[in-house]
Amino acid sequence: MPTTEQTLNVSFACCGKQACPQKSGPAPLNMATLTVACAVLGLSGWAAEEAGLPIPSMALYVAAYFCGGFGPARKMAAAWRERALNIDLLMVLAALGALFIGHAGEGAALLFLFSLAETLEHLTLERAARSIEALMDLRPAVVNAVRAGAEEKVPVEQVRLGEFIRVRPAERLGLDGVIEEGVSSLDESTLTGESVPVEKGPGAPVFAGTLNYRGTLLVRVTSAAGETMLARIVRKVREAQAEKTRLEHRIARWQKPYVAAVLAVSVLVGLFAFWSGGDSAQAFYRAMLFLVAASPCAVVISAPAAMLSAISRAARRGVVFKGAASIERLAKVRGFALDKTGTLTCGEPRVESIRALQGSPAEVLALAASLEKYSEHLLGKAILDEAKKNGAPFETVADFQSTVGAGVCGQVAGRWSGVGKPALFARHDRTLPEALLSEAQVSRERGETALIVWSEGGPCGVIGVADRVRPEAREALKRLETLRVGSAIVLTGDHEEVARAVSSRAGAKEYRANLLPEEKVAALKELSARRGPLAFAGDGVNDAPALAAAHVSFAMGGSGTDVALDAADVVLLKNDLRGLPFAVWLSQRTRAAVRRGLCIAFGSIALNVAFSLAGWLPLWMAVLLHEGSTVLAILSGLWLLAEPEPAWNPPCDKADNRCDEPAAAPAD
Repeated sequence: MPTTEQTLNVSFACCGKQACPQKSGPAPLNMATLTVACAVLGLSGWAAEEAGLPIPSMALYVAAYFCGGFGPARKMAAAWRERALNIDLLMVLAALGALFIGHAGEGAALLFLFSLAETLEHLTLERAARSIEALMDLRPAVVNAVRAGAEEKVPVEQVRLGEFIRVRPAERLGLDGVIEEGVSSLDESTLTGESVPVEKGPGAPVFAGTLNYRGTLLVRVTSAAGETMLARIVRKVREAQAEKTRLEHRIARWQKPYVAAVLAVSVLVGLFAFWSGGDSAQAFYRAMLFLVAASPCAVVISAPAAMLSAISRAARRGVVFKGAASIERLAKVRGFALDKTGTLTCGEPRVESIRALQGSPAEVLALAASLEKYSEHLLGKAILDEAKKNGAPFETVADFQSTVGAGVCGQVAGRWSGVGKPALFARHDRTLPEALLSEAQVSRERGETALIVWSEGGPCGVIGVADRVRPEAREALKRLETLRVGSAIVLTGDHEEVARAVSSRAGAKEYRANLLPEEKVAALKELSARRGPLAFAGDGVNDAPALAAAHVSFAMGGSGTDVALDAADVVLLKNDLRGLPFAVWLSQRTRAAVRRGLCIAFGSIALNVAFSLAGWLPLWMAVLLHEGSTVLAILSGLWLLAEPEPAWNPPCDKADNRCDEPAAAPAD
């Protein structure tokens, strides 16, 4: 039966066909032309037969056989070269058998309906997949490159990293980059699903495929044409659509023995009909009838149709599944764990307080900034931003070390210095003054992340940093509960007081604090053993082990690190936690669609086999029932493209997706 996706150069295992290049099957237009030709020639042959013209009738029937059987015969031959059996073999044998016993008209009808179903399924699945390929069409082929002070039209593939391009109003960006000059509103809905234009200015990242509404921008290119976010999305979706689920692998494994069994049983059916007093032609006809009735085309196509539709719909919403297997696994999760900083919170911490116990607050800030200059943590960025704003000096750091989940340290002005948690100083055998620890506790009680700054014989103090809980966090966690995945759990490396404050604001009923990266993995395993398969959402380098260990993992695409994005199964391109319940809902509906398609398929086979064995169905009716069930299975999967989301309570206000709610602190 049908290949699914030529636009992405991928074919699913549909009725016996393994994934194959685009050139392996005829184009949809050619398939439709052959199908129409088969119908016209078959009807003409029937008319000639009724008019008593046997020779023209047979010639027309043979031509109809050629048109209708070209596709199945081609795929059957390809399978034979690989020493495999497929369902096309059953259809070709049934049609040839009908011709052999003088039922050429029914054989032509069989091939026409088989070809028609294949064409319709191919076109509908291709339409579902085309929504992803259409993204690439949004990227212009050429850009306005600024070289030697002049602009010139240059193909996007020829623009080098670090070069500048100019983007005018109503133009789409051809490459990812950073704005150097200009302010504008950009439509990023193609990547994130966010319908509200985003205001951006100098220093803000911009992405290929987005539309510039107003203002001229000068953009410094940061990604090659093949490595833009848009290109990576399309590549990931292509890979996801090519990947098979466990169900598809099981179907592929039993397909060959199933076809062999159908051939064997059809021979027995024919022999039984002959021994029961029927003539040889009638016995052969009954055997051919069984071949058609038992063909499992609808069974094989049910899962790929649903998975392809789900992946396409999710990508349009800014949720990228890296594989169809991720959808299958997500439908089985029984709990959700979330990182705090950058996931549950906005990931935009800022310095709220600086308490100096030795030296001045300015000296404490300068020391911390000098060390954090070499760090990639969000908390370090907050300190650097505060230092730049206050004009704090930066000193040279020697022997810099970063301890994931604890802090950073090094030699500053010849003195060992560190910024982080008490665990950092304990690892380096440094004893902190009680007054410093007490001040850190006061900072945490205010809902801040307390970063201890200490230097041998130098300034010391506590810097309090606070983040903001994402405004949609409470709503997203409530939606997850309505989907019966249980209450969410916060896993954080931050202190108990901060974890409690953030969890309370976000609506999470359980949290684990003071976790190192390896302890997050242990917590996930312990929770999974108690609650069942667990999903995890994170964004930082220290979340990568937990992302890899979770049953299904999510990464925040906008703020996530490359390590987290690579380790995750699903990427939320839009930093909106409501993508989590949407993905869970879609996976559950996909599982329901697959089950619905399988019920249609097996029900049709049961009825077809029973009625054909009883002699109640002519061959053309058996074919109609068989192909009709296949089309229904396809439509069951394609319904996912249009199925409305549930009426979430409270309603989702996309325009209010701002990180402006006062909240608590970060530090994972």
